[in-house]
Amino acid sequence: MTGDSTADVRDLAADAARAAGVGVRTVHDVSGIAAVTDFFGDVWQTPPSAPPYPAEVLHSLVHAGGAVHAAYPLGGERLAGASVAVFGPPGQRDTYSLVAAADRGVGYAVKQAQRAWALEHGARTMRWTFDPLVGRNARFNLAKLGATGTEYLVDFYGPMADGVNDGDESDRLTVSWDLAAPRRRTTAEGDRDGARATHLAPDGAPLARRDLAGRRVWCRVPDDIVKLRAADPPLALRWRHAVREVFTEAFAEGFAATAMSRDGWYTLTRKEEASA
Repeated sequence: MTGDSTADVRDLAADAARAAGVGVRTVHDVSGIAAVTDFFGDVWQTPPSAPPYPAEVLHSLVHAGGAVHAAYPLGGERLAGASVAVFGPPGQRDTYSLVAAADRGVGYAVKQAQRAWALEHGARTMRWTFDPLVGRNARFNLAKLGATGTEYLVDFYGPMADGVNDGDESDRLTVSWDLAAPRRRTTAEGDRDGARATHLAPDGAPLARRDLAGRRVWCRVPDDIVKLRAADPPLALRWRHAVREVFTEAFAEGFAATAMSRDGWYTLTRKEEASA
């Protein structure tokens, strides 16, 4: 299968922006970067005096060759999304997305703009991390973008004190995105309901299932971990530890996360099959 050209991806990014009703551009100026800093502060519910990504840090990343993208509604001035990316280790043609956040319906346009920028600068892959318990983000990353979960990181950042993550442990799933791939090679989910249950969730129902051939593992996450964390932090933490156990066991056996269903079940596939 041949990959998409840089021109194809650039056109896809433009189409995605039009569909979302936004314009997405890189920002380098003081006011533009300050607006991105404020936007991230609103998303992560931090005080203005302690934004998660200070403007001076973003300026330095741009100066070092990274990119800050901002999405503006057509005809408007308030940001609808933003992202930050830098290059990975020398010689690996890899980029790393430090952060991306967007209003509903805008995230795809922001990621496609990042993708076009990275390809134009010679990259072939992009990596980033996200909270594996946030099912909607998992579906976006794995199903819509076609990235693959390659690494489970236990308490990656240590304690976090923002308004979204406070009181939880900061486990993260690393995903890798083949930037030139035209579409995901669909990985069949198989008979999840017919597979044997191997772990129970805090709600007493099956948390994980495994097929008899040992080719698939499925793992469930809560419906809305953000709401659960706010309403019942100890219960949210029990979910964290339960999902962690499934993922760390599966990844140690050579599995990768390849899909997320609409009802909140990950599909984990052996890496040789995920990359075939």
